[in-house]
Amino acid sequence: MAGLRRAVVRSASAGAPYGMLRYGLRAGVFEWLLERVPTPRRTPFTLGYLAVVGATTTFAGLADPELVQRLQEASSSDGHNLLQHPLRALVLSGFWVAGEVWMPYLWGFAFTLAPLERRVGTGRAAAVFAIGHVAATLLSQGVVIAAVEAGRMAPEAMDHLDIGVSYGVLACLGAVAGLLPWRGRALALGGVGLMIAQQIATEKDVVTAVGHPAAVLTGVVLSRWLRRIERRPPRSRAREAQARTVATAASAASTASSAAAAVRAGARPSTAR
Repeated sequence: MAGLRRAVVRSASAGAPYGMLRYGLRAGVFEWLLERVPTPRRTPFTLGYLAVVGATTTFAGLADPELVQRLQEASSSDGHNLLQHPLRALVLSGFWVAGEVWMPYLWGFAFTLAPLERRVGTGRAAAVFAIGHVAATLLSQGVVIAAVEAGRMAPEAMDHLDIGVSYGVLACLGAVAGLLPWRGRALALGGVGLMIAQQIATEKDVVTAVGHPAAVLTGVVLSRWLRRIERRPPRSRAREAQARTVATAASAASTASSAAAAVRAGARPSTAR
């Protein structure tokens, strides 16, 4: 019986990964977690953006408060800045965080932007982040500008500081949710919906009430585009493989034909003699 057990172990060792055989489920869970840890190779945009936001947050905590305020006001995507310096406001407003604490954004990026970048690639994840940030900013501040023009809000509302990465993060969350199966999608969107509802009820801010739902919906809409892109590569790879097979067959046929011609050409002198 002992010999039979040793034989079974040896045969299993030949066909199963050593780590999985030795550690079982624990090794599988550990490998699964390792594959999802952000790294410079797998998630360069996530880590690079976190580094930038971490640098600006550190600067805001250490530099002269008046200087920080001037820089943030110049970077703000409020109504006045959007009307006067739209490109500067849209770009620079996403390089700061709203507040003095950076750590929550680390987890926000880890659970939204990082998995999205891992699944769809760096360029597409960056596009979702940027589109969500721009679309939600323009929509929320457009509501503020229209309300001021209609006399429903005070003109000072167009100068309220509007900085942060929440729009981009929420857009990535919406895109990740849109790529999940319907049960996971419903759970994720239901959770973020409750969070946004709580923010609206406590903060009672028009920009938050418009911008955060707009960012999530932008991500959900973009997830349909990402799904269509994900369906294309298998067909493209199949066509490329078929083209390579045809090219290889043609090359082989050409080589065989050349070889046959060479054999015939070499055989003619001996036949003539």
